[in-house]
Amino acid sequence: MARPRKPLLSTDRIVEAARALVDTEGLSALSTRRLAAELGVSGPSLYNHFRTKDEILEAVADSVSAQVDLSMFEDGRAWRTALHDWAVSYRGALRDHPNIVPVLAQGPGRRPAGLRLADAVYGAMVEAGWPPAQATSIGALMRYFIMGSALGSFAGGFVDDASAYDPADYPHLGQAHLLAEQQEKIDERAFEAGLRALLDGLAQQYEQVGRTL
Repeated sequence: MARPRKPLLSTDRIVEAARALVDTEGLSALSTRRLAAELGVSGPSLYNHFRTKDEILEAVADSVSAQVDLSMFEDGRAWRTALHDWAVSYRGALRDHPNIVPVLAQGPGRRPAGLRLADAVYGAMVEAGWPPAQATSIGALMRYFIMGSALGSFAGGFVDDASAYDPADYPHLGQAHLLAEQQEKIDERAFEAGLRALLDGLAQQYEQVGRTL
């Protein structure tokens, strides 16, 4: 029997194509009609795998969560080191797929990879000695920080036109036009500085938790 000319449609293939479309053109570009055209299939064939466009978006979001490394919560690293390494991996996944961040920011819902991520963080914090309520708060604050860092670039928000920063109006922004060209370095440095400060604060709280046990 001759092989089909096009690869058979599968859930994974749909998610990969949808993720690529969202990555390159944004959330608004995704529709079942557009996705079917990208895959070279008829629109109704997608409904054998997903009932709605929202289900496809949920699967795309979960495929990004699945890219986050969770091994640091299983290999014996101290809780602070594990949180740091996880945050770096998480931000890396979001940085590679920034257009899906608004969907991820809504929370894990029923997404399996998102729930595994939440379970790993919470479980590791409780195992390290954090009370359950505080372990929940740690997961929340880490998500706020990481998601916020991925929603936009601080340095990239400044134009590279020195005339936009008239010293008469903005006396402290004389070098602001140089920020955009160093966007990656500045944003990475800011993320690391914020992450260290956050973890330093948690470490102080952890000492207090130890004294009350």
